[in-house]
Amino acid sequence: MAELFGFRLERVKDQGSEQTFTSPTPDDGTLDIAGGGFWGQILDTDGRERTDTDLIRRYRDISQQTECDSAIEDIVNEGIVANEADAPIAIVLDRLPYPAKIKRKIRTEFDEILRLLNFEQKGHDIFRRWYVDGRVFYHKVIDTKNPRKGITELRWIDAVKIKKVRELQKEKDPKTGIDMVKKIQEYFLYNEKGLANAGLSTGPQQGIKIASDAITFVPSGVIDGNNGRVLSYLNKAIKPVNQLRMIEDALVIYRISRAPERRIFYIDVGNLPKIKAEQYLKDVMNRYRNKLVYDANTGEIRDDRNQMSMLEDFWLPRREGGRGTEITTLPGGANLGEIEDIVYFQRKLYRSLNVPISRLESESGFSLGRATEITRDELKFTKFVQRIRKKFVPLFTDILKTQLLLKGIISTDDWPEIQEHIQYDFLQDGHFTELKDAELLKERIDMLDQMQSYMGTFFSKEYVWQKVLRFNDQEVDKMKAQIRKEQEMDVDDGGMDIPDGGDGITRYPADPEGKLIPPEDMPDYEDPALNDPSSDDDEKDEPEPDQKDIESDKSFIVRNGLKGRKK
Repeated sequence: MAELFGFRLERVKDQGSEQTFTSPTPDDGTLDIAGGGFWGQILDTDGRERTDTDLIRRYRDISQQTECDSAIEDIVNEGIVANEADAPIAIVLDRLPYPAKIKRKIRTEFDEILRLLNFEQKGHDIFRRWYVDGRVFYHKVIDTKNPRKGITELRWIDAVKIKKVRELQKEKDPKTGIDMVKKIQEYFLYNEKGLANAGLSTGPQQGIKIASDAITFVPSGVIDGNNGRVLSYLNKAIKPVNQLRMIEDALVIYRISRAPERRIFYIDVGNLPKIKAEQYLKDVMNRYRNKLVYDANTGEIRDDRNQMSMLEDFWLPRREGGRGTEITTLPGGANLGEIEDIVYFQRKLYRSLNVPISRLESESGFSLGRATEITRDELKFTKFVQRIRKKFVPLFTDILKTQLLLKGIISTDDWPEIQEHIQYDFLQDGHFTELKDAELLKERIDMLDQMQSYMGTFFSKEYVWQKVLRFNDQEVDKMKAQIRKEQEMDVDDGGMDIPDGGDGITRYPADPEGKLIPPEDMPDYEDPALNDPSSDDDEKDEPEPDQKDIESDKSFIVRNGLKGRKK
């Protein structure tokens, strides 16, 4: 068997003695071909797109439609959010049962992947390309002389030039006579000029065979149940876009053809014979003729003639004895201002793309009401965006796997467990995200107030941080560090005035063993200057302004309902 271009991460596995008569069902549009020297042809009688290349080009064509492009932009802008402070996506390893050192290395390599993709600058374009084409391919370039350096470059590959192929080798079982699958080999087939018959032929293809580990392939997850072909999320919009184009072109033609008032020429031909009468009529027509042609490609009116006016005239002959030559007008169309048909197909297009119809109306403003007043369409749209994000993140997971294995951070056996616990956090920029977060924070603070009396007895602080405040491990560590920093600050500089001997979190002090001192055992604060007999009477009666505003620890605890609480 010929050697494949690229590299392999996994060791060659023994095929074993298992027998099966069918191959695994692909969920990524993989093309199955026979491993022998047989080939076949298919006659497509449906007249639809014959190959994946035809589909991709159709998707790219309809994405240029104005309404379709606007809907795609809404989806991509919701899916990939970028600002100047944060990255569009972050990796979350809270559930990963590995040491903090390994987690830091994984986060470092993930940041390196974002740098190789230039995701902060091109994340919008990458997501849009994946959404429109229904798939995305990247070549993972490594230094073959020093693989420990990891991935050095990620190169995008046009989806019409590459195809995932699964080669099946079968042999007939002598007992049953059934063709049994003996071996399955997966690789990618690349052709610089494009794969003309990818998706139909069952015979050998022309191109470069590339090892599967050298290519990152992320399909849309939408599969045609009839032929297993990968579809784009735009597949449902093909018909609405074509209908919208046709109705728009028809409306323009109707407007142009019916808008003007046409002239009707009644030409008196007298007693001329038929042939001469027709010739005379044509001579008169040629002096006033104009011909308009509507170009559907550019939307313009095209006519190479030097026309006198933008009117289509009617010429009718009259015989002797009539009223003679006469010119009248034919009124134009009466319902030229109706566009309900166009609005209907525009709404149908937005519904096919799962975009709220309210976003089609440019007059509808941005609502600043409560987050609980979010419309059902907006809620469905948010869930749709979250769903397609999960289909997109395998791009990072596959590249991260290659990077970690090449650098020796993990082993091949460790990856399944790590992959299971990896999560991703996207920046949010929905219409109601800020209001929703504010209301959620308010509810969490109210819940925190209600749990104060149970903290330390039924609930731990770690539980409150993670379950009530919804902090992850990084946020908890960051918050603890900020609290310690504020405690070390001087009260005059904005720090917290913590009594000596405190536990560092609560305001009341603790004994050397760490037990909290009950309020009744705390002496009230007394200023020695107030009890000094040598001081003036005025000073005894009027303490210092700053001193009289100081509240004792005992008074603070009693006032806040903490009296008698012991650990």
